[in-house]
Amino acid sequence: MKFPRRTLEDPAINLTPLIDVVFLLLIFFMVTTTFTRETRIAVNLPEADAEQAESLPNQIEVLVSQGGRYSVNDQVLSDSQLLTLGRALIDAAGGDRSTPVLLIADAEATHQSVVTAMDAIGQSGFSRLSIATRRADESNGAGATP
Repeated sequence: MKFPRRTLEDPAINLTPLIDVVFLLLIFFMVTTTFTRETRIAVNLPEADAEQAESLPNQIEVLVSQGGRYSVNDQVLSDSQLLTLGRALIDAAGGDRSTPVLLIADAEATHQSVVTAMDAIGQSGFSRLSIATRRADESNGAGATP
């Protein structure tokens, strides 16, 4: 007895479900994607109208100059590095990290230098930080009000 000869068909892959899934993913990502718009806004920094606070005898004053140089208790630091400022703060406090720190920045100082000073104060373990402002009627910014 002879058996009929069968021909082997090439296996076919149905791509329809795969295309449906890809389109669903595409629609999902198109709907859930948010586009950011780059906007530039003018920031007017406020001036304080508060009375001048009493200066604490053991507080540390950190001055940020216009060029981004730092001074700790009127001692200009050798460079503007984060570690140098941190070491100077710890030396000025004598290891007492509960000493209050007053940050005074020049009006023309870069934002980055002020943030770096705040970062150094925080990383050094100081938690009592005051930021000095100037009064609106002061023209040269000589006096600071925390």
